[in-house]
Amino acid sequence: MARPRNFDEDSVLHAVAEAFWTHGYDGTSTRDLVQYTGLTQPSLYNAFGDKRALFLRALDHYLEHTLRERINRLQSTMTPDRAISAFFREVVERSVSDEHRRGCMLVNAALGASPEDEAFRELIAEEMSLMRAFFERCLKAGFKSGDIERVMPADAGATNLLAVLLGVRVLARVDPKPALLIGAVAPTLAMLKLPPLGLSVGRR
Repeated sequence: MARPRNFDEDSVLHAVAEAFWTHGYDGTSTRDLVQYTGLTQPSLYNAFGDKRALFLRALDHYLEHTLRERINRLQSTMTPDRAISAFFREVVERSVSDEHRRGCMLVNAALGASPEDEAFRELIAEEMSLMRAFFERCLKAGFKSGDIERVMPADAGATNLLAVLLGVRVLARVDPKPALLIGAVAPTLAMLKLPPLGLSVGRR
């Protein structure tokens, strides 16, 4: 009979995600994982598998509590046009307030993915397709309701929004100044006739 775990899995995965998000996959050592979680290496690997398996579980945990939560919350509580703008507003606010300049764990993983790891690249592509699908759903719903003016097809607009989002996430790692991030998003929102972010460039 398997021995019961004497730790909270959700808390451990949160700590593991913090380690990988802060240091990156290659930069995170076993010592870091032990320090962040308070568990021994055998306990971690027995529970979750090797480092790669642990990273994948941590990434899924991160996405469930950030990207997926945000998408579900916004599309269920806001009109389509405001949901898109609010999505970007929250991204900018989180980026500016993150003193460690970590950006997005998913985008960071995409930038560091090995060309030889096809399965991992496909996983990242699937998650990014979720973001694009959210934008496309909002645009189509906005066109239908009249909340969004049809200035381009929904699929093209969604692709444009995804490209801007990825660019903002990269900028957030190197120079997360409010003016820079807002300036990267605002023209596309204006082009698509979406509400402005409602953020001041002087905000920290």
